[in-house]
Amino acid sequence: MKVSAVLALSVAGSSLASALPHAHKRAASQEPCSTAHAHRAGKRAVAVEYVYQTVTVDHQGQTLSYPTTTLTSEPTSSAAASSSSAAASSSASSPATASSSSAAASSSSAASSSSAAASSSSASSSSAASSSAAPSSSASSSSASSSAVSSSSSSSSSPSSTSTGGSSSTGIDGDLSAYSGPSEAFQDGTIKCSDFPSGQGVISLDWLGFGGWSGIENSDGSTGGDCKEGSYCSYACQTGMSKTQWPSEQPSNGVSVGGLYCKNGYLYRSNTDAEYLCEWGKDMAEVVSEIDSDVAICRTDYPGTENMVIPTYVKAGDSVPLTVVDEDTYYQWKGMKTSAQFYVNNAGVSLEDGCVWGTAGSGVGNWAPLNFGGGYTNGVAYLALIPNPNNYDALNYNVKIVAADDDSTVLGDCKYENGKYNDGSSDGCTVSVTKGKAKFVLYN
Repeated sequence: MKVSAVLALSVAGSSLASALPHAHKRAASQEPCSTAHAHRAGKRAVAVEYVYQTVTVDHQGQTLSYPTTTLTSEPTSSAAASSSSAAASSSASSPATASSSSAAASSSSAASSSSAAASSSSASSSSAASSSAAPSSSASSSSASSSAVSSSSSSSSSPSSTSTGGSSSTGIDGDLSAYSGPSEAFQDGTIKCSDFPSGQGVISLDWLGFGGWSGIENSDGSTGGDCKEGSYCSYACQTGMSKTQWPSEQPSNGVSVGGLYCKNGYLYRSNTDAEYLCEWGKDMAEVVSEIDSDVAICRTDYPGTENMVIPTYVKAGDSVPLTVVDEDTYYQWKGMKTSAQFYVNNAGVSLEDGCVWGTAGSGVGNWAPLNFGGGYTNGVAYLALIPNPNNYDALNYNVKIVAADDDSTVLGDCKYENGKYNDGSSDGCTVSVTKGKAKFVLYN
């Protein structure tokens, strides 16, 4: 195992800040950034400011206000979507409501001997070379918990998913072996919008109450409800995979849109360049549990509503892949690369309780204490532990990112113990994987 100076990743955490879109790099500085959303001072070669689009929601995640969005009415074909550069408006949030925007940012190659300090609110970390800021804008959050929610992870086995129009799957674990398949292409216009296309990596999120879908973006700009005419119906893929469907023509206000398109009562791909609905990320990260309780890790649904509902469920003593998207081919926000962000719940929080839009002080969902970040670009995987500015309370376990075996090369040190990073910092940390695989180890 080789460990040396860290390369860098720029991954933003969620934020309560309301700010108009802007993304730019600043010269090296150790002074705090003075912006609408506070950055912490840190030793970094490049400081990146991120875009947060605030959407006001009630305690159930139902949207109270959101930017007006006109959705394109026809599927498009471009796997690496680019969107208009028009500025997005941001709504004001009231004290009684919660707001969240997911993070996705990539970083290009870096040189040696840079610090692994990711700043807090934006959770950006350093690069000794150049970094590309890829902020993601939240559409609107409307994931509702089902009435039958479990409060203990010990009793929260993977919910079964019903196949209605697709191959059968086996709950949130999916029907594919890790990094194998899919093999059956999706056929446009053959599955009704009222059915859910489970299988071939697609998993049903029954606890959300959307008929298995991870989120619905409607033609009038609202979210939620059923998959209906003119809506984009987003879906989850089993852990290690990402959805392939989003239109290349995105709303000009910066809101992201993703999923299958409902037209004339049937489902159609919004990205006809992709035959399959799910694709594997890079096999360069896994989560390994050394604790005696299950953990619900929840990825943001992006592009889409950006609700933190895409599950990576780690059973006590088990290990599962962690999705590392190939930023060079994945969704791009206004021409900028994006990565994956995950909200990490306390051990003992059930899947149904943890992978939902949380409420202030709940400590779950967007209020979970920690974020993971993961992306791959230019031959290097960047993995991060990121503070969640919604909640600085410590997790009830520790996390470290280390090489998976002696044949893997991980550059940098990154651990989270008792609510602090590395040597007591509160700024997060990042490693790069140049060979093999890293593991996020959950330990006491």
